[in-house]
Amino acid sequence: MLPLADFPALDAALNAASAVLLVMGFIFIRRKNVAAHRLSMLSAVTTSVVFLVCYLWYHAHHGVTHFRGHGFIRGFYFTLLGSHTVLAAVIVPLVLITLYRALRRRFDRHKRIARWTLPVWLYVSITGVVVYWMLYHLHAR
Repeated sequence: MLPLADFPALDAALNAASAVLLVMGFIFIRRKNVAAHRLSMLSAVTTSVVFLVCYLWYHAHHGVTHFRGHGFIRGFYFTLLGSHTVLAAVIVPLVLITLYRALRRRFDRHKRIARWTLPVWLYVSITGVVVYWMLYHLHAR
């Protein structure tokens, strides 16, 4: 089993992988490569689900890690964390609806919501990596 201390780095890697898969999926659909788009997006969903399981497991067993920075960087961190947290909650139903519409072949409706889902999901994935870096590397104990 993976040591508990390794979970934050794993979560950051899963978030980074999700971001890469999302960008690849976007590029594939712009090039009309539907099969590659589908694989990239399903992989992004899978990566995000694994992230969520690992994140919940870690926090259930470890608890809260406090940010130790001071001054401007503290305000920046909590602003970033706040936007990340709110949008992380918003993205779950957006992803589920977007995925549902694609799997039901309702591509007109899928495309309409995907225009909102992609940038929010990408923001959440990227800011997850930034929050990890700030918490565990920039101002680590």
